[in-house]
Amino acid sequence: MFSHDAAQPYFFRKNNFSGFYKRESHCTFAADLKYALPIVDMTAFRKYWIVLIFSALCLPTFAQHEDHNHPQESGAQAETSADANQHPQVDAHHGEEHSPCGHPIDAETEGVYNAGDAAIHHIADANSIHIFGDIFMPLPCFLYAPGFGWTITSSSAFHPHHHGSGEVSKDGYVLVHGSVMRLKDEALVAEEQHIEGYTHNTVSVDGKNKTIYYAMINGSCQELVNKSTYDGGLMGGGVTSFYDYSITRNVFTMLLTCLILFLAFRAAAVAARRREGQAPKGLQNFLEPFYTFIRDDVAIPAIGPKYEKYMPFLLSVFFFILGLNLIGQIPFFPGSANVTGNISITIVLAIMTFILTLISSNKHYWEHILWMPGIPAWVKVILTPVEILGLFLKPFTLLLRLFANITAGHIVVLCFVGLIFIFGKAGTSVGGSVAGFFAAAPLTIFMMALELLVAFLQAFIFVMLSATYFGMALEEPHGEHH
Repeated sequence: MFSHDAAQPYFFRKNNFSGFYKRESHCTFAADLKYALPIVDMTAFRKYWIVLIFSALCLPTFAQHEDHNHPQESGAQAETSADANQHPQVDAHHGEEHSPCGHPIDAETEGVYNAGDAAIHHIADANSIHIFGDIFMPLPCFLYAPGFGWTITSSSAFHPHHHGSGEVSKDGYVLVHGSVMRLKDEALVAEEQHIEGYTHNTVSVDGKNKTIYYAMINGSCQELVNKSTYDGGLMGGGVTSFYDYSITRNVFTMLLTCLILFLAFRAAAVAARRREGQAPKGLQNFLEPFYTFIRDDVAIPAIGPKYEKYMPFLLSVFFFILGLNLIGQIPFFPGSANVTGNISITIVLAIMTFILTLISSNKHYWEHILWMPGIPAWVKVILTPVEILGLFLKPFTLLLRLFANITAGHIVVLCFVGLIFIFGKAGTSVGGSVAGFFAAAPLTIFMMALELLVAFLQAFIFVMLSATYFGMALEEPHGEHH
């Protein structure tokens, strides 16, 4: 996306700080404004925020005590959960009997709202984009099952409703909460099946709890299988009966972000050529400080004289992460996707940094990892395994930091919004909904403002640490650096 050349236009030229201006009149205006406005005592505001946050945290507790439909204590709840594990026909959530297939995943119980499940559902990737109500933006589906070949369709072929679950099957594939699954019974693949509903049940497999999904077809429950993932079961996946190469919501958001970045920088480059030798303005003036900041405050101090060949990667990763974070802040279409909160995305970015670090490494770098000079041999036996472990921990912390911060921010915002439904008992209490709104609105606005800061901060931290790793790999022995 980026290149660095001595013959580059004004927008990318070295030592170009024309995007920054210092005007004495601005300072005078700021000083006058300081004395023109009254000094505000912030003590009252701080007390307001403390009371508001404390009230928001306490209200769910009061709501639980006022719920007369679930009077049992924690010990009784534990017995109910244990009994539900022994008898699958008992619903562990509501104590009601249901089918042997488990609990209906799209069932709506009056007065019950699970904020955790709702948050996880909204941050998860999906094969369609929910816009409003039963309106979905269909996305292309490229599915492959060994022995059955390819199925190329779109998510609209499953007739999804507002929960994101499809009402019909297509070549044995179904849509469950926006994610494609496949019928395990191959006899049902040939014809289109009408799906009456979906259920899930938790079973114990090799000492681990596993959630099994079922589709209700002609009154019977048919087991479903997930898509194949090459994680060896590390994250609950593994190789199953089909592979999903579809353009999901996260993929769509990444393509959209790349398109926006291309158009923005293309427009800035064209403006730089047209106004060569003049002060930048408009979009060029907005983007140029980011470039000079990454170059002068990140790449040059961390990498040194050889920084130029790493600038394309650092700039591309910075704007890619920043763009995804900002689009994820938009609560409606085409935003709200939790792309950098998807660990598979951050793993790829961290692996790219890891590979570039290894490619850039010199003899001096490996000496200080495998057999440190000037250190007693018995100490090297202890330090060398630690240094080798640190070699792999660096990209791991890089991917984990970005993933955890973005995911946590999305979950907290969604849980704050969920206070409206918790206090309103999922729509059965108007007064509770109003109280929940006044408690949730300021907290949500505050958290979204904090998330806006985190969007910039995490993009900067990822690039800064990547540049630091490159600089460590390129470092020369003392005396040879100059």
